Amino acid sequence: MKETFRLSMLWLHTWAGVVIGSLLFIIFWMGTLSVFNHDIDRWMMPDTRIQPPETFSYDAFAEEVGDLLPEGIQEWGLITPRDRVPMAFLYHRDSTGTFGQRITLDLAQNTPIPDQGTHAGTGFIFPFHFSLHIGWKGIGYWIVGAAAMAMMLLLVTGVIIHARILKDFFTFRPGKKLPRSTLDLHNLSGVLVLPFHFMIALSGVILFMNIYFPQAADLAYGEEEVPRTAFFDEAYSSYTRPATGEPLEEPFSIDAMVATATAAWDGIPPYYVRVINPGDANSYVYVRRSYQDHVLFDRDIFFFDAGTGEVLHHFVTEPIMTAQHFLVGFHIIQFDHWGLRWLYFLAGLAGCILIGTGFIYWLEKRRKKHEELGLKGLRIVETLTIGSVTGIIAATVVFFVINRILPLGFELAGIERAILEIIVFYVFWIGTFAHAWARRGRAWSDQLWVTAVLSVAAVVLNALTTGDHMIQTAIDGQWNVFGMDALLLITAVLCVVIARRLDRKAKAVPAEETAVPAKAPPARVAARPLADLTEGDGAPPTGDGAPAAPIEFPTTAQQPNDT
Repeated sequence: MKETFRLSMLWLHTWAGVVIGSLLFIIFWMGTLSVFNHDIDRWMMPDTRIQPPETFSYDAFAEEVGDLLPEGIQEWGLITPRDRVPMAFLYHRDSTGTFGQRITLDLAQNTPIPDQGTHAGTGFIFPFHFSLHIGWKGIGYWIVGAAAMAMMLLLVTGVIIHARILKDFFTFRPGKKLPRSTLDLHNLSGVLVLPFHFMIALSGVILFMNIYFPQAADLAYGEEEVPRTAFFDEAYSSYTRPATGEPLEEPFSIDAMVATATAAWDGIPPYYVRVINPGDANSYVYVRRSYQDHVLFDRDIFFFDAGTGEVLHHFVTEPIMTAQHFLVGFHIIQFDHWGLRWLYFLAGLAGCILIGTGFIYWLEKRRKKHEELGLKGLRIVETLTIGSVTGIIAATVVFFVINRILPLGFELAGIERAILEIIVFYVFWIGTFAHAWARRGRAWSDQLWVTAVLSVAAVVLNALTTGDHMIQTAIDGQWNVFGMDALLLITAVLCVVIARRLDRKAKAVPAEETAVPAKAPPARVAARPLADLTEGDGAPPTGDGAPAAPIEFPTTAQQPNDT
């Protein structure tokens, strides 16, 4: 019974991985890059490579904000600068409640920063990770949510089918044949960061609980509109008071309000400051805590009377939502801790390796048999694998390259620069799938060489177009730009090393091994226990001695408001 259960888990693990693996790699890849999304922004937006001001007065800014915004606004809000995001963002809403265009500011010079003509890391890569940029009826969120559930399933079944999971952790034989060494790397990358991968998938689902399970509020508060509003008031805070139409005689110091909130937060500065109904007698100020010092993505908010500075309301997240906010913070890592950020990045890369090696093992173990039987399924899976692994990596580097090629303000046939960058990304990415189908046996190597060349080109183009070569960025302390260039060069080196190894392997294969042999019936071999399936060559039993249940080859297996 125990062996039958593990066999069923083996089948589930294998086919769940084959069906959803390509999507999972894309999500993991974009999620891994999103760890440094703000740093990617600095590289792709040269005008934002600035230093935040050492001191800042909200009172002085409030006196000048009218010159930047239209008259009759309902509110304005300022997201303050921080180390990784040195510029400020000014938002406003008109009398209808509609948000106007965001203004990016250099507060050190007190001047607007021109539109950088790119969606960069925060506007393109980060949303790609959790929505795939499929906005119709929110279907992108649902696809990513299903992929996250599948990832948890793959991790659990991967543990079940490996009787020697601790041994797998200490076993890596790169000198063995490709299926064996690939399976070792698959097992190693899976076991090494297993808890992280499970928690990152689980927290990704919990992050969008109001999309996946909106009925939760109805169960607790009822289905009427007022109870639903009560849920959002208690969970997220929505303190309001209407405007009176009477003018505010003398505004109280916003700096003093911020100082009061900062003292309550043990010196942690605000993340977002809003002035609602500015100039009205009932105007009030919203001050939200920064997340820079802890994991918890909480909503610790003070509401002050704009005329007296009195605290009107202090919202602190309740315990249930605190647990949810902790998991949200764990997933999106807005806290300032470079060591943990790099661990997240490396763990994300381990997830990419886990998924990619699972695919490669599946392909290599079936290649000879599928060629003997003339089956086309393997070629389809291989094409999808190449396009979603090396293809998405190459397309990402192309996204960086085209950003440095197109001049600021460039348009083509009425299409603005930011959209052109995305079009080039998708066209190139689709092309990698076509290339994988056409260049069977050479596509892996080809795309790695292309990625290496593009990575070096991106570094060179950044130096030529901005003057910020790696020596200069190191001198200026622009470590995010320096790090981006360094990672691109490391990517180029890794691609060259792997491509050269693949090329040597292709030349070393004798002609008789590459020829497709005549079809022959499969040989009969004795069945082996399931525990042995991860040993030796990793092949499962075949022939009449195999169990009746189908057996497959084993694998093991992240708007303009205050958010």
